[in-house]
Amino acid sequence: MDWKRKLASRKFWALLAGLVTAGLALFGYSSDSDVTVKIVGLIGAFGSTAIYMLSEAYVDGQAARSNSETKVDKTE
Repeated sequence: MDWKRKLASRKFWALLAGLVTAGLALFGYSSDSDVTVKIVGLIGAFGSTAIYMLSEAYVDGQAARSNSETKVDKTE
């Protein structure tokens, strides 16, 4: 895994911001420690992680497709 590329990724920093915000809400660091806030925090944490995974999969898929198309073009 290329950590330098990951740390430069805006998707990665958006994930961390979402997880921190959701975690703060989940563990009651908001002014209102209502159950609804905790549920929203939990959903936000899972949502941030799911969106990050899907976006990384999409980028990896596009890179793999680009590499395979380049290899096909070179062999012709």
